[in-house]
Amino acid sequence: MSNAEIDRQWTTRLRRRVEGKLPPEKVLPDTQPSYVASWIYVFGVATLASLGVVIFTGCVLALRGPQWWHGSQYGHFVNSLHLWSVEIFFFTMVIHLWGKFAMAAWRGGRTLTWMTGVVTFLASIATAFTGYASQSNFDSQWITTQAKDGINATGAGAYFNVLNLGQMLMWHIVLLPIAAVVLTALHVILVRIKGVVPPFEDDVKPAAQKVAVGE
Repeated sequence: MSNAEIDRQWTTRLRRRVEGKLPPEKVLPDTQPSYVASWIYVFGVATLASLGVVIFTGCVLALRGPQWWHGSQYGHFVNSLHLWSVEIFFFTMVIHLWGKFAMAAWRGGRTLTWMTGVVTFLASIATAFTGYASQSNFDSQWITTQAKDGINATGAGAYFNVLNLGQMLMWHIVLLPIAAVVLTALHVILVRIKGVVPPFEDDVKPAAQKVAVGE
């Protein structure tokens, strides 16, 4: 096969495009600008870490089922880990969101990065709601009965029946988590491509100053 034929292959074009957008030094950088040492940049990583715990504990709960997480001490423990990791996830994500809003994180061609973060936040709210609706206890009954009238008033109740436990469970463990994880991955990739947003110009340290990752 000639070089011209290789260049025409879609896999070759895709690989070169990915390598151009995400070279190894961007995918796994060993240095970051000095301003990343600020605490405001920590909350994005904390959100990712708590999301990892949410996914892991959620998989365990999905494998064992409601009887296990309601009737077993280990099930209670994993269920509590899942709940509190969700609480930490939203706490750190809200601080991350408002911190980046205050920093105008859409600057420097980062509009898509900002928008994927906002849409991920909205998808996470829907995921959390369906999780509360899937607890199969009094709390979930109360939450769903209180929410159904509002959802029905929008017309969405014809497609999104919050009183249907099976439907809520499938939304919670399949569709919405996939959306949240894909959006999060896209958000992180865009951050790698565009870099983290710097402080406003008056506060930016010289670009030459770098700090090693992990220091």
